[in-house]
Amino acid sequence: MVFRLPDDEIVFPNPELADEDGLLAVGGDLSAERLVLAYEHGIFPWFSDDDPICWYSPHERCVIYPDRLKVSKSMRQVLKNVGFKVTANQAFEKVIANCAKTPRKDQPGTWITKEMQDAYINLHQLGWAHSVEVWQNESLVGGLYGVAIGKVFCGESMFSLVSNASKVAMIFLCQQSDFELIDCQLPNDHLLSLGAEMMDRKTYMEFLNNQ
Repeated sequence: MVFRLPDDEIVFPNPELADEDGLLAVGGDLSAERLVLAYEHGIFPWFSDDDPICWYSPHERCVIYPDRLKVSKSMRQVLKNVGFKVTANQAFEKVIANCAKTPRKDQPGTWITKEMQDAYINLHQLGWAHSVEVWQNESLVGGLYGVAIGKVFCGESMFSLVSNASKVAMIFLCQQSDFELIDCQLPNDHLLSLGAEMMDRKTYMEFLNNQ
């Protein structure tokens, strides 16, 4: 069942009521207060330019436990020899802009609309959203961004302009931060190669609620 959010109150229905593909509600806005409430309850926005704001809470989601991260031998050589420099929260706006414009396989356009970018830049300025940047020869070549809820990092998107740059960002996030769980939302081969696994909503919510 898909709910329409009221305009005069910042609330969400029980995430367990999401439909089969995880869609829970439509409407509302992307204010910082609503976004933080959403992430605290395992909900995130995902919609295209011509759609209303859609809010999702998947029945299963892809996660990485930082202490179970898999770094292949070839990836260790990349980290050692390629000359990447990695920073955190130094170029959030550039990271989210690159995530929006970098082409995706089998995905025309982007869900990271101008409205979404502005909302997450605001969250970053308020201390909720964070970025990891990967540099090569002083140029930004990869990175990721997401929202921190306690020890859970809710990843939103990543990009790579050169081979392995986004993997480097994820490895840095897992090895150089205090997060105990990285929420990747949806699985792909890239994440699974790093040791990502699926987690049911009940387990995920227990993890969130213990923060």
